[in-house]
Amino acid sequence: MRYRHLFGPVPSRRLGVSLGVDLVPLKTCTLNCIYCECGETNNCTLERKEYVPLEEVYEELNDYLAKQPELDYITFSGSGEPTLHSGIGNVVSYLKQKYPAYKLCLLTNSTLLNDSKVREQIKPIDLIVPSLDTATEECFKRLNRPHRGIKCQDVIEGLVKLRSEYSGEILVEIFIAPGLNDTPDEIAALKSALERIKPDRVQLGTLDRPGTEEWLEPADYHTMQNIAFYLGNAEIIGKFKPGPKISTFNDSHSRQIYETLKRRPCTVADLKALLNLRPAEIQKYINHLLSKGKIEIDHQERGIFLKIKNNKDGKN
Repeated sequence: MRYRHLFGPVPSRRLGVSLGVDLVPLKTCTLNCIYCECGETNNCTLERKEYVPLEEVYEELNDYLAKQPELDYITFSGSGEPTLHSGIGNVVSYLKQKYPAYKLCLLTNSTLLNDSKVREQIKPIDLIVPSLDTATEECFKRLNRPHRGIKCQDVIEGLVKLRSEYSGEILVEIFIAPGLNDTPDEIAALKSALERIKPDRVQLGTLDRPGTEEWLEPADYHTMQNIAFYLGNAEIIGKFKPGPKISTFNDSHSRQIYETLKRRPCTVADLKALLNLRPAEIQKYINHLLSKGKIEIDHQERGIFLKIKNNKDGKN
C-alpha cells in the first residue's frame, strides 16, 4: 500500500521512533510562521472539517500497524495544523481502542486550544507538544503571522485551560527568532505566560532547516543558554542522533526520500538518520531523484539541503 496520510517512522530528538499521521493537506494551517519547514501557508484558515477521509486514515493505520512495528509514539503532525481536522478525536479514539499498546502524541501550534471541543477531542492523547513562541500580540503577528481571527492572548488562555483539564504530559516548544522574540521584554512576557500554563517541560529550538523567510537566522547558543536559564525549566533542543534501524513503508527508498522531502528539506545526514543507510547508498537515490527533476539542492549557511523542486506550472 502507498500511504497518503502516514509518514515515517522517523527518529525524533523528542519522541524516539515516531510514526506520523497527517490529517490535513499541505499547507493548511492557522498560522504562516516565518520558520516553517513545510513552507508558506497556502490555506490559512480557522475552518474545522474532514480534510481527509477518516476511512482512508483507518485503512492505512490498520495496514501498517498489523505488522506490529516498534514505535515510541504515533504522532499527529505533518503538513499543517492537525486540530483543524474535525475528526481528530475519532482517530484518537480508534487508536486507543484498537491499538492501546501505542502511545499517542500531538504536535500543535496551540491556536485552536481555546475551543472546548478541540480540548475534549485530544484529552486521551498521552503527550501534547504545543508551541508558544511569543506572549505579545505584535511579535505574534510578525513571527507567526496568524489568521486574522486569532489573538495571542486567546492562544495563551487556551493553553491555560488545557492544563486545567488535561492529565497527560505537556511539553511547550518555543522557537527563538533573533531580533523578534529574544529581547528582554519578550522573554519576560513568555516567562509570565509559562507560569500560568504550568507545562511539564519547556524546550527551546531555533532555525535548523530553511524556513519561509531567507533573512531568518538561527540564534547563537549563548543566547539560547541565557534564555533557558531565565525561563528556569527550559532545555535546548540539539540535533538528534541517528536512531535504531526502523522499517520503511515502501520497498523504494527513493519514494520514502521524496515523501519526506515533500514535508521538509533535509540534509544527507538527516536522511541517513531516517533510513539507516550508508551515505553512498543514500546518494544513489538522491542522484536518481535529481536526474528525474523531482528534487533540487539548496545551499544554506547551515549546510546543503535537499528539497522538492517546484516546476514553473506549480506542480511537483
